[in-house]
Amino acid sequence: MQVFFNLFLFFAVTFHRQTRLIYTKHAALMTAEEYNKAVDTYADNLYRFVVKNLKNEAMASDVVQDTFEKLWIKLENVSGLKVKTYLFTSAYHTMIDYIRKEKRYSDADLLTLNEGHETDNYSDLAEILERAVQNLPQDQRAVVMLRDYEGYSYREIADITKLSETQVKVYIYRARVYLKNYIGSMEQVI
Repeated sequence: MQVFFNLFLFFAVTFHRQTRLIYTKHAALMTAEEYNKAVDTYADNLYRFVVKNLKNEAMASDVVQDTFEKLWIKLENVSGLKVKTYLFTSAYHTMIDYIRKEKRYSDADLLTLNEGHETDNYSDLAEILERAVQNLPQDQRAVVMLRDYEGYSYREIADITKLSETQVKVYIYRARVYLKNYIGSMEQVI
């Protein structure tokens, strides 16, 4: 009988003429196979999200690797149904930790990296938009990336960033106003 319930993630229970869908404890446990599937499914999206925020491919790779390592350690505590949210939340917080750590050690190095981008010539709107996104404050950049590039809802972004849903909307609004003004001012130059 135990094997029978292990095969099903959900079962229906009828109580006082109401049917409810209940999931077993086994549904919440993630298997190694589901972990591998999560790596295949979400690694590219995570990397793209992190690299656009950090502007450093090596550091972005480290963040993604650390994120999947954290998932592996908590494999039995993470639901296969919520793995995407867990990964992006973990990546976001790991990325913030990396930014803080880097800021303590090398403010001068970051300024040198940004100066190299100042002299780039703009050849199309995509480059101008990329430059504008990179100029956004970290919180605004992260929420815009999650919303516009990854397609998360305001509620999901709030859960990932631990901000209120209202604050997420404010950050996205401010970021979009900045982007609109930046692109408009660049069109004047071009």
